[in-house]
Parts: sequence; structure tokens; C-alpha cells
Amino acid sequence: MTRLGDLERAVMDVLWDMDPGASDGVTVREVADALDGRELAYTTVMTVLDRLAGKGMVQRRREGRAWRYRPAASREAHIAQLMLDALDLGGSRDAALVRFARSVTGTEAEVLRAALSAEAGLTDRVEDPRAGQPTLADEATDR
Repeated sequence: MTRLGDLERAVMDVLWDMDPGASDGVTVREVADALDGRELAYTTVMTVLDRLAGKGMVQRRREGRAWRYRPAASREAHIAQLMLDALDLGGSRDAALVRFARSVTGTEAEVLRAALSAEAGLTDRVEDPRAGQPTLADEATDR
């Protein structure tokens, strides 16, 4: 998976933060407006979105003369893929996983245990102790 530059990440944050159920995507102008503190030219935002589409990070569809953009995957799926890519960098995956497991907080460990139990078929739902909201197990492991 391609790592994102600072501006690409800022654009993706705008897309990830939009309400997925209420929107069929956003235009370049809407993204540029959401990045108003950065004082970016419209064409700069358009170029970044075009490059993100080329990398497979966003989906776009034509609406009149404009494009509407949506994230191709959730923020969580992107982060999970980055973690998997990091495990592939070399050395022992097992050793890296053990070190990672030892570095997480107790709450994070509980989230991991619940996700692993759900993946093993022991439970149908994964509950995030931080939010108290159950989520579907496949959402917790979505890649």
C-alpha cells in the first residue's frame, strides 16, 4: 500500500470524516473549502484527488462537469493495511507481533482479544471498550 504524503493525508482525512450514509461523495470545491486553513489552490486539491484516484485510494464518479470523490476504504482499513505492510518489512513477523502486543494498553489489548475471539468464531460481535458500542466483527478486521 502506498504511504500518503501530508497533503494527501489531509485530503483523505476530509473524505474519511464525511458522513458515509449521508453523502454520495464530495467535490473538489468541498474538499478545498474543508481545507480552508491551508490556503490551497483549487487546482492543487484537484491534482491531489486525481493522484489519490490513480493510487486506488479514492473512488470518483462524474456528476455533470465535476467529479464526486469518496474514500475507497475506511480509515481503519487503511491503517490495518499499513500495519500489515509494516509486518512484511522483514525479520520475524511473530517477534514484531509479540513486541506490538506488549506495547499496547490494557484497553487496546481487550479490543484485540475481542477481535481475535470474533475472528475465531467464538463471538459474533466485537465491543470496543473505549466507546461501549458493539461493532460487527468483520468491521474490526476489515482490510
